[in-house]
Amino acid sequence: MKNTNVINDSNNLPTSSLSRRQFITMTGASLALLSFPMSSAFALEEKKQVGNQAGKPKIVWVLLRGALDSLHTIVPTFDQQYKTLRPKLSSSFKSPLLPLEKGFALHPSLKNLHQWYQEKSLIPVVAVSSGYPKRSHFDGQDYLESGKGEIDHDSGWLARAIEVKNKRALAVSRSTPISLRSSDQVNTWYPSNLKDADEDIYAALDKLYQNDESLRASLESGLEVRGLVGDKKGKKKKRQGKFINLTKACAQLMVGEQGVDCAMLELGGWDTHNNQGSRLNNNLAELDNGLVELKSGLGEEWQNTVVIIGTEFGRTAKENGTGGTDHGTGSALFLAGGAVNGGKVQGSWPGLKTEQLFQQRDLMPTTNSFSWIGNVLSQHWQFTEQELKQVFPHVKPYNQVLLRS
Repeated sequence: MKNTNVINDSNNLPTSSLSRRQFITMTGASLALLSFPMSSAFALEEKKQVGNQAGKPKIVWVLLRGALDSLHTIVPTFDQQYKTLRPKLSSSFKSPLLPLEKGFALHPSLKNLHQWYQEKSLIPVVAVSSGYPKRSHFDGQDYLESGKGEIDHDSGWLARAIEVKNKRALAVSRSTPISLRSSDQVNTWYPSNLKDADEDIYAALDKLYQNDESLRASLESGLEVRGLVGDKKGKKKKRQGKFINLTKACAQLMVGEQGVDCAMLELGGWDTHNNQGSRLNNNLAELDNGLVELKSGLGEEWQNTVVIIGTEFGRTAKENGTGGTDHGTGSALFLAGGAVNGGKVQGSWPGLKTEQLFQQRDLMPTTNSFSWIGNVLSQHWQFTEQELKQVFPHVKPYNQVLLRS
C-alpha cells in the first residue's frame, strides 16, 4: 500500500527524537494505511459527498494474469479440429461441459457463471485480443492495462476513464496497477499480513486524539472504513489474500454512501504450461466462487454493475507434451453483471484449421478487447465518441447492444 515502507521505517527511530504530535501523527497514519482499506483523507472526502451511491453505474475490472486458455474455458465443441489438436485436454474435463449457444460450452467449473448466462447476465466473447503482437506476459499485461495501443506504465485506461467522468476507483492490490495509474481518484486496499490491533490500542489512540479534532476525525474515519470489511459480530478473522476474500471486501467497499464507482481485482496462476486440466479446474472454480461472492456483497448494486474479465493473451491451439499449452494470441473476454444484456456468445469464430490459425499455431483474434470495453463505457457511463478517444485513442467501440436499457 502507499507509503508503507516509509511508515515502517519510522518505527526504527528512537522515541526521544520524536515529538508527541509527530509520534501520534505517524502512528495514526500507520493504522490508516496498514490496517484500514482507505486512507483517512479519502474517507473524510467521502463524508462530504451528498446522497447515496445506490443506483449509480459501477464497473469492476478483473485481470487474469498469466494468459487464460480460452479454448479450455469457452470450448468450441462444434469445431472438429478441437479434439485433434487437444486429444488429452479435450478429455480432461471431470464433469460435462455447460452448454452455450452456437455450439460453444463453458468449462464445468464455471457453474455460477453459466447460471448467469442462463439468466442473461453473462456475455462470453470469443477470439479477442488487445492487439499486443508478441507473447511476453509482462509486456502483454502492461499493454492491456495501458489501453493506448502501446505500453505506457504511467497511464491506464481505467484511470483515464474515471478522470473523464470524475469517478472514484479502488484497486484491490498491494500497489496501484497500471490500469489505474495517472488518476488522483484511486485508492488501494489489500489485506495486511499484520495482526489486527487490539481494541485497547484504538481506545488509547482515541484518548490521545481527544484534543486534536483533525487526528480524531482521521481515526474515526479509518475505523469506519475498517468496519466495512471486518466481522460484523466483532470476531477476529485471519486476513487472507484469497480471491473470494478479496471480492467480498471489494463489494463491501463499493456499496453505500461511501461506495466507489469502480474497482480492479487481479487473479494470477493462469500460465498453464503443464498439467493444465487439473490446474484450470481449480483456478476457474476459484474465479467462479469469487465472482459469486462479489455479486452477493453488492446486493442491489449488482443490477447497476458490469464486471469485465480479461487476460493478456491466449494460448496455443495445440496442447504440448506436458499436458498444457504455451503462450498464444487470441483469447476470451467476459462481460457479467446485472446491467449486462447477456445470454449470447459474442465475437466471430475464426476456426482451428492450420490455415485459420495465427502463425499456424494460435487462435486467430477477430475482435479487439478495447473496442468491447469501449462499448461498455459508451453504454454504461455514457461516454461520447470524443471522450472515448481520451481513453482508447486507437480504436472505436463496437455497435452491439451489450447492456440492458
